[in-house]
Amino acid sequence: QVHLVESGGGLVQAGGSLRLSCVASGSTFSINRMRWYRQAPGKQRELVAGITSGGITTYEDSVKGRFTIYRDNAKNTVYLQMNSLKPEDTAVYYCNAYRQVWGTTYDYWGQGTQVTVSS
Repeated sequence: QVHLVESGGGLVQAGGSLRLSCVASGSTFSINRMRWYRQAPGKQRELVAGITSGGITTYEDSVKGRFTIYRDNAKNTVYLQMNSLKPEDTAVYYCNAYRQVWGTTYDYWGQGTQVTVSS
């Protein structure tokens, strides 16, 4: 089992910055990939950024150049640094952990953290 706790959300003006944190606990040694998703009201949850256990990162097109995902393995924490925030970045942001153990896959989710960007 993996338990995820996000923090760092809040209200910020357009152009501002926030850093989200996701602390993982439990069977963290077998996590293959960590991702940040977001869900705006009335919209589907979408992938924002991901990082593999090897450090390979991916980003959704609209956040490239503005958001950075990185990890601190010693703290079992993944971060999402969000700069140049726009009102359209407003959403609940969720941390996701993916494990594959002996051919079985597991997905874990945090409770979400609200990000609101005012214009």
